[in-house]
Amino acid sequence: MEHPIRQVSRQQHTNRRSFLKGGAIAAGAATLGAGMLTNPNPVFAQEAGGFPVTRGDIAILRFLSALEQVEADLWIQYTELGGATNQGLSAIDFVQNGRKISTGLAANYVTALEVLDGDMPQYIVDNTDDEISHHAFLNHYVASLGANPVDLSHFAILPPSQVTGVPQTGRLTNLKQLKVDTSWWTRYRSAVQNPDLGGTFENAVPDLASHPHTAIPLNNDDLQLNPDGSIPNHLQAIANTAGFHFAFIEQGGTSLYPSLAQKVTNLQVLRVLLSIGPSETMHFQVWHDKAGNAPAITDGNLSFPNLNLGTDPNTGLTTAGEGNTSTPAPDLFQTNLIMPEPTVFLNSKFGPVSIIRPTDPHLAAQSAVQSFVDDGLFLDASGQNSPIVPVLMRLAEEADEARRGF
Repeated sequence: MEHPIRQVSRQQHTNRRSFLKGGAIAAGAATLGAGMLTNPNPVFAQEAGGFPVTRGDIAILRFLSALEQVEADLWIQYTELGGATNQGLSAIDFVQNGRKISTGLAANYVTALEVLDGDMPQYIVDNTDDEISHHAFLNHYVASLGANPVDLSHFAILPPSQVTGVPQTGRLTNLKQLKVDTSWWTRYRSAVQNPDLGGTFENAVPDLASHPHTAIPLNNDDLQLNPDGSIPNHLQAIANTAGFHFAFIEQGGTSLYPSLAQKVTNLQVLRVLLSIGPSETMHFQVWHDKAGNAPAITDGNLSFPNLNLGTDPNTGLTTAGEGNTSTPAPDLFQTNLIMPEPTVFLNSKFGPVSIIRPTDPHLAAQSAVQSFVDDGLFLDASGQNSPIVPVLMRLAEEADEARRGF
């Protein structure tokens, strides 16, 4: 399935499993999976709806916990640099694992983010808080079922921004070499294509997907303003990149939870997925809207087009290609068309319907991990992926192998 960037083929799936069977990385992955269900709690399972908690249910929960830890890591970095420092009369008091998290350390970056929307810093903080809570809850829930929770903190080896005040501790994710896929923009606006039915989609900002760019200021030099106090294109481009990256990250969760819910056996586990998933959709809707306010600017090899010109930013034409069809460009790129356009689902004979897309459960977890890899989230300074990738993929494989037991 295409989730959110490209499909993971069955051959890739086989090759990856073969790779994971050997070497030190495989040992690390196996350790995470060992004793997956060490102390089953049948009473809890019975109270949870009568159907047992299966090994597949546990695998899905553990994978989602792992991915939420990854998301919490990247959102904390955004919060440190661009998050709100207060929220009116209610003070922001961010703590994770007993450590206070500072917010809004890069004031000029905050200002550039506010060009997209004045509430951007507040929304960043709120999104971060949500992802931290998702990971913590899922780990506690997994433990209550007698299984091992997931902790990827030993893979926190990637350096953060060098902006003054940012804790120089290793991170799980790298926000400085991103290739941001923006095909989610046209995917949700298409009336004739669905990724679950083989649809293909154009990028709203082609340059973001073709070259690596940073979504956070690398150091204090990136925060310098123009002599007249205005925001330079370079700093605004960093903020614009972040705005589109926010939506890219959250559209993944929007699809992932309903995709994996189709594999769950226990009703309470199903309730957990159906309750967390819509919060990811709420995040995506907010960021989809705000990304449309990114000003049309150019910074080196990165240009943000004016998406309201009525032309395809990929071709300059007034029509846009979607697979074997052609659609008026305004329908696919106009910035205020943020509601999911009704499209084909299951079978075209049923007619169009407004839906979350994709939701095909086939290899959903592995495709989500692959999309993060393609995004550049795990690249080190040498351009190599950190050792977290095969571990995440192993957890994803276990989740994808889950089958509903009734």
